[in-house]
Amino acid sequence: MKLLLDQNISRKLVKKLEVPFPGSNHVYLLGLHTASDEKVWNYAKENEYIIVTQDSDFYDRSLIYGYPPKVIWLRIGNASIKNIEELFTKHTDNIIHFGSDSSLGCIEIY
Repeated sequence: MKLLLDQNISRKLVKKLEVPFPGSNHVYLLGLHTASDEKVWNYAKENEYIIVTQDSDFYDRSLIYGYPPKVIWLRIGNASIKNIEELFTKHTDNIIHFGSDSSLGCIEIY
C-alpha cells in the first residue's frame, strides 16, 4: 500500500514510512506541491495511492466523487514529524486494514 502525503505533511516522513508503507511519496517530491487538489486526486487515483492529509479538502472530494483514491485524514492539528510518525506506528494495523477494505473510502486518525 502506497501513501501520498499532502503538502501539509512533512516530506521527511516518506523515508520514515518506507518500511510499513513501501512506495509512498510526497506531493513535493513528485512536483505536485503547487498542483490543484483535482490534479493531486487524479494522480493518486491513476497511481494507486492513498492520500494522507491534514485538511478536509480531500475528504470533501471523496464524498462527492467516491473512491479511489482513498483518504487518510489526520485530525491532529499542528504536530511534529515525530508525533505524526508515532501516530502512524500506533495505527499501522488499522491503516493496512483500511487499505484492503473495499467498503471504506476515508479513515480519520486522531
